[in-house]
This record gives sequence, structure tokens and C-alpha cells, in this order.
Amino acid sequence: MTTVLRAHAEDQYAEELAILAKDDDRVRPPGWKLSPWAVTTYILGDGDRVTPKYIGPRRIVEVAVATLATDRALLLLGVPGTAKTWLSEHLAAAISGDSTLLVQGTAGTAEEAIRYGWNYARLLAEGPSREALTPSPVMRAMAEGRIARVEELTRMPSDVQDALITVLSEKTLPIPELNEEVQASRGFNVIATANDRDRGVNDLSSALRRRFNTVVLPVPATAEEEVDIVSRRVDQLGRSLELPETMTGLEEIRRVVTVFRELRTGVTEDGRTKVKSPSGTLSTAEAISVITNGIALAAHFGDGVLRPSDVAAGIAGAVVQDPVSDRVVWREYLETVVRERQDWRDFYRACRDAG
Repeated sequence: MTTVLRAHAEDQYAEELAILAKDDDRVRPPGWKLSPWAVTTYILGDGDRVTPKYIGPRRIVEVAVATLATDRALLLLGVPGTAKTWLSEHLAAAISGDSTLLVQGTAGTAEEAIRYGWNYARLLAEGPSREALTPSPVMRAMAEGRIARVEELTRMPSDVQDALITVLSEKTLPIPELNEEVQASRGFNVIATANDRDRGVNDLSSALRRRFNTVVLPVPATAEEEVDIVSRRVDQLGRSLELPETMTGLEEIRRVVTVFRELRTGVTEDGRTKVKSPSGTLSTAEAISVITNGIALAAHFGDGVLRPSDVAAGIAGAVVQDPVSDRVVWREYLETVVRERQDWRDFYRACRDAG
């Protein structure tokens, strides 16, 4: 038993990675733990010993893996909740055996997060030296020949983004204070993620964008595919969090997914009724959160069976981000769509009570 709330991918799936490494007789790019074929199998599963980590078009994963085998960096682009971070972590775990070399992009991210910083106590006492230098995750990845991950690239200031240009084009990181440089070892590359709803926040310069191969991660194509994703992740989270066993019927998961998809697309499943969309994204990740929270309610405060009353409050919280406009959208959807579905009466009452 581990006390870690969420193990890194390379630790959580160490057995699967070892199985793949043992049977992998294909060509491995320099510095890679697995061949591109084995990395793809790890991500998508093999239907037997390797569980799927990402459910989506195989070609998308193959393009992403092939990109990382070249000298171009990979940019995973998509709306919130399309598993960009999840996929980047597992790609780094399978290729490098280490997914922890991570830079989290925010408006306050400094250039030191990309390049390097200093231990100022040693800097003042000894002057500039290698010992006083504090390497960034990107610098460590270059020196060790591993994958560096940059999350939410477009949320970082433009001048910080551009610190990556020399790293990606020249595969070197100058240290002018020491008149030295760090050259990338074989196996080094960068996986960045960006939310395509953040366009205009700190959009990438054309010089930086040219150094990435962009792969767009789509939302699940069908309701059944999204139900499958939610079911798998909820089961994994339940085991990880050691939640009490709960009767989790697919009916409630399917209802949550249906509500999210209809509000997200602005039309009901049968295509007959147009509905207004709220301001939130209503992503697959949020659906997973709603169901997981419902399971906790059912297990600790209910009879151990997931019911509409356990998910109603979570759905309302996910939909109503703006307390004025979104509340109108949600009430209208309840009255014009949910209320008219005969087999959704219990769900309608639970949502009304929660709202």
C-alpha cells in the first residue's frame, strides 16, 4: 500500500511498462525506453495485459509519437478536458521513464522556469558557478536526454515562451554567466499543451509555432465513446481514492454525458430541439468529476447505489458557472428537454430540488 494520493504514470503502470519493454524487439530511437510501436501500445492498450490510457483515434497517437521521434517538438492542442495533460504525462513516462520534468505555465511563470535560476546564497558567497546554478526541468531534460513537459504554454508571457526557441531549434541552452552551454542529449524533446479557448491570451509567435508539430485532440466523437471514457476513469479514480464500493449503473453516467453533450453542442441527441449553451466547457473531465463526487455521496451518505440525487448538485455546479446567464440556460434546459423525457422524471425532480 502506498500513501501517495496520485502516483506518477511511470510508477502506477510500472508493470505494464516492464512487460512492453521485455517483449519489445522493434527499433528504439536513441534514448527511448520503448520503441514507437510499444509506446503507442502502452497508450492505447492491447486488449489483454496493457490497459488503454487514452481513448481516441489511433492515428492521433501515432502522429504524436512519430513527432517525438524526430527533432520537432509536440504541441497538444484542444478544448479543456480532452486529456492533453493526461496524454503528455503517459507519453513522457513511456518514452523517458520519467514524467516529472514539468513546467506549469501561468501568467506568473518566469524565464527561469524554462532556462535556469540561481541559488542566491551560493551565488553571493562564491560567485557564478555550476554549483550555484539551479537547473530548470527543461535544462535537466536536455542534459539527461528525457522528455520535458510544458503545460498551458499559451498562458505563459510571450517573452518566456520565446525562451524555448533556441532550445528547440539549436538544441542548446546557453549559460552566458559561465560562458558555457548545455547541449541536448539524444532522447530529449518537449511536449507542450495549450487550450484552444485561450487564443489571444498569449498566442505563440510564428517563430515558436514553426518549431512545434501541432496535434489537435478532439472531444469524444460519440456518446458511447464518452461514456466508456468516463466509466474507465471513474473506476480508476475510485480504486485510487479507495472509495467504498458503490453500485454505479451506466444509466447515471449516460445521463450526465448526455446532458453535457447536449448543452455543449446546443442541440439534443435526436437533433430536434435546439438548446442554449452555458459559458462553461462541460468537458469529459468535468463529467468524470461529477460522477466521482456522486459515488462519494452515495457511498458515505446514501445507500451505496448511485442515484440521480447524488449527481444533480454536481451537474448544476458544472453548468452554472455564471450565476445569472447560466442559471437561465440550465432552467430552460430542465423545463424544455429533461422534463419531457418520461424515463428521466426522477432525474428532473432531483435537479429541481438541487437548484
